[in-house]
Amino acid sequence: MFHSIIALYRFEFLQNALLSGIFIALAASVVGYFLIEGGYTFAGHALPNIGFAGAAGAVFFGVRPVYGLFVMTILAAAAINAGGREPRERDVAIGVVMTFALGLGLMFLSLYGGYAERVYSILFGTVLGITRSDVIFTAIMSLVSVCLVLVMFRPLLFIMFDPFVAEAKGVPVRLLTLMFLMIVAVTVSLAVQVVGSLLVFTLLVGPGATASRLTSGPCRAILISAMLGVAYMVAGVSLAGLSGDWPVSFFIASISFLVYMPVRMFFRKKGRLAALPQKVLHEHVPRGIVNTGENWKKTEARC
Repeated sequence: MFHSIIALYRFEFLQNALLSGIFIALAASVVGYFLIEGGYTFAGHALPNIGFAGAAGAVFFGVRPVYGLFVMTILAAAAINAGGREPRERDVAIGVVMTFALGLGLMFLSLYGGYAERVYSILFGTVLGITRSDVIFTAIMSLVSVCLVLVMFRPLLFIMFDPFVAEAKGVPVRLLTLMFLMIVAVTVSLAVQVVGSLLVFTLLVGPGATASRLTSGPCRAILISAMLGVAYMVAGVSLAGLSGDWPVSFFIASISFLVYMPVRMFFRKKGRLAALPQKVLHEHVPRGIVNTGENWKKTEARC
């Protein structure tokens, strides 16, 4: 089997799919950890669906679908950020934006008179259409996204832990959250090319959810998440190449599920307070304020 896998990568299209997939998985896994810790998983689910509407609009106007993906997801990220920091308000804003975008996507598809194969490939992903120039572009954008997240690591972690206290300490919560959602939008637009908008959520949530149960340290969790994401992608592309007809997204989603469920059953999730380094707490959180269930109201009132 090993020799069969090696023989597969003699084909350039599979080399391109694997290389672009590795960079995409790296970016999605790193970003996905913060999505989970900050309670933005619904946004990670909505942005790919919103991006589909952008792709449909781009095809209708005679533009490459990936351009519509980028524009629509970035605009949606800005709209989500304007929806508020409260989880309920944010989820309502995400739901309204997503349903409006899906309505636009259906309208564009109904008005488009040609064969919308390029739009449907956005739904399910494709490994055949990835060129070497796409690999270079994907690698650059993925590495930029990861670097931006690492630059914002400490304040971003603080915001995801407690945005109210972070704002009270002078952290630009609104700006950093907007920048983070923009990074998520770019990552989603890149990942859709390989796994499709329907299953990009797997790369965003699966590795991070597993890693957060294996360790309480953010740095270790991000490292484990990145390793898992890359491993899922390599295994998914390889198995899809061996099967011939089965899509990459199916194998990635299945592997992610089969890894997560035993971890979910046998490893207890570490509390979010334990996941935040004590050094960050002492530096940023006012004395006497600790984000536990007993004094949450006290924390919110002071902010």
